[in-house]
Amino acid sequence: MAENTIKLEVVTPDRKVVSEEVEMVVAPAAEGYLGILANHAPLITSLQIGVLKYTAGGQEQKLAISGGFLEVKDNRAVVLAEAAERPKEIDVQRALAAKERAERRLAERSADIDMVRAEVALKRALNRLKVAGKIE
Repeated sequence: MAENTIKLEVVTPDRKVVSEEVEMVVAPAAEGYLGILANHAPLITSLQIGVLKYTAGGQEQKLAISGGFLEVKDNRAVVLAEAAERPKEIDVQRALAAKERAERRLAERSADIDMVRAEVALKRALNRLKVAGKIE
C-alpha cells in the first residue's frame, strides 16, 4: 500500500462492489459529506442516501449509496451499504419510473400512503439518476 492511499471496501448484502487502494473517499455521512484521506483518525458513522465518491489512480469514481455504515481504521475504509451501484449498473428507465411513482404518491397525500417511505423512494431514485448523469 502506498503511503498516501487508503484501502476502500464497499460491501452490500449481495456483493463486494469495491476493493481497491484509493487516494480519497467522500462519503454521504449522517451529518453531511465526509472526506477521508490516508492516515485518517478512526471513526464509525452512519451513511445516508447519497453519492460516494472516491479517487483511484487520479480518476474520480462514483457510487449511488442507499444508506449503511462507514468504518475508518488503520488506513482502511469499509462501507457496509444497503445498496451500492456504479453508474453503468443503474437502470435509468427503472429509476425514472420509481421517481415518477414516488412523486405521484407524495402529490396524492392519501391517508393510506406511507409518506416517509415515498420520500425515501424519491431520494433513492434521484440519487441513482444523479450518479447515472441524468440529472444535476
